[in-house]
Amino acid sequence: MDISGIGPRTLQSQLYEYIYKKIKNEELIPHHKIPSENELCAMFSISRTTVRTVLSQLVSEQLLYRIAGKGTFVAEKKIDAVTISQKGMREQLEEIGYETETLLLNKEEVPVSANIAAVLGIKPGEIVYKISRVRYANAVPLSITTNYLPKTLFPGIINQDINSTPICDLQKDIYGIVAKRGKETLESVVATSKEAALLGVAKGFQFLLLNCTLYTAENLPFEHSKVVFRGDRIKLEVCFDRL
Repeated sequence: MDISGIGPRTLQSQLYEYIYKKIKNEELIPHHKIPSENELCAMFSISRTTVRTVLSQLVSEQLLYRIAGKGTFVAEKKIDAVTISQKGMREQLEEIGYETETLLLNKEEVPVSANIAAVLGIKPGEIVYKISRVRYANAVPLSITTNYLPKTLFPGIINQDINSTPICDLQKDIYGIVAKRGKETLESVVATSKEAALLGVAKGFQFLLLNCTLYTAENLPFEHSKVVFRGDRIKLEVCFDRL
């Protein structure tokens, strides 16, 4: 592709389109190293400033990523998903063709903290079930989910097969409780050492933290979840209907 002989602004857009299409057409695959800035300058007879601007734009759009001292690489394609109050993550992943696995980290009875007690409308210190799991998509770790369930509402749920059966199905089929409304917050957080190890990234990596509380039709809060996502692997869509 010859993009020489035209104005600087068009050169920039042409180089962008050239790399963008190669990524979208999968001619450049995830984690493939692209030519260096100097090599791109020579290939297309354009300035290093133009090349750097284009690469920076593609990095900001998370189509490329940089590793200091090694170069610029094609980023992993992000999974498009909606937040968990709208549909379970496992269900979404399997619908779009991903193979899912779940690693159970722990399931235990614990006295609830004041913060989570306030969200669930119960007294601090009451017993809740705490269930933590790592979700994998095509054998790559994607998220860590921690669920808090009041024991009074779901007696014995941790004795069920929570690895192969979604918790929402157990809540509906055994306890007759179904989510009718959800409240969510989404923010950026820094990975702890444990979270980084579980999700295969470096300590200090930026994660997406989703906190979600589910309510029955009678407006009873019955579950609070904390989900830490690898932001480099997923994009969450938040939908709403204006009343």
